[in-house]
Amino acid sequence: MSGKRSGTFWIGMAFFQLAFGLSVFAATRAYYLPEPSAARVNPAAVKPALPAWQERSTPASPPFGPATMGPSINADPVELARQADALFGDGQYEQAAQGYQQLVNMGSGNANIYNNLGITLHYLGRSNEALQWLDEGVALDPTYQRIWLTLGFINGQVGNLQQARAALNQAVKLDPNSEVGESAAGMLADLP
Repeated sequence: MSGKRSGTFWIGMAFFQLAFGLSVFAATRAYYLPEPSAARVNPAAVKPALPAWQERSTPASPPFGPATMGPSINADPVELARQADALFGDGQYEQAAQGYQQLVNMGSGNANIYNNLGITLHYLGRSNEALQWLDEGVALDPTYQRIWLTLGFINGQVGNLQQARAALNQAVKLDPNSEVGESAAGMLADLP
């Protein structure tokens, strides 16, 4: 052949380039995708929910005080909840658990506090205790969707698959189109 290439050569070269590009894209995409079991879980769905008042609150004041002293006994419940949520967000789970526990001891009938205490205790490795608090929170408000999600999540983590399915099904049943309902459906699909 002379210096010119035939049309079939260029068509073949175009197909080769396309196939090569797609294979590189597929390999790169597969490398960066999350693990299948984690892909459906929305992390925001199982962390403590921020009450509406906190979203518009002023910047955080100092936490409960020195870690050795624990939370203040005379704390305002609203401020104490805000501080506990901030500590949870900072990964200071032990202090956050102390704050949530203090709110429960103050007579909080808010299922969200029980939910937050439960997930915090789970992160501290105290999952059985977490499940007990979550069950109490469900008894307080069986219509609170997030606590069902958390109950299902933790039961799934500790291997209580039947209880996990029941709790996640309840979360979906309460509102399948909400963020929490969609996360529960994803967790259900990932259960063995």
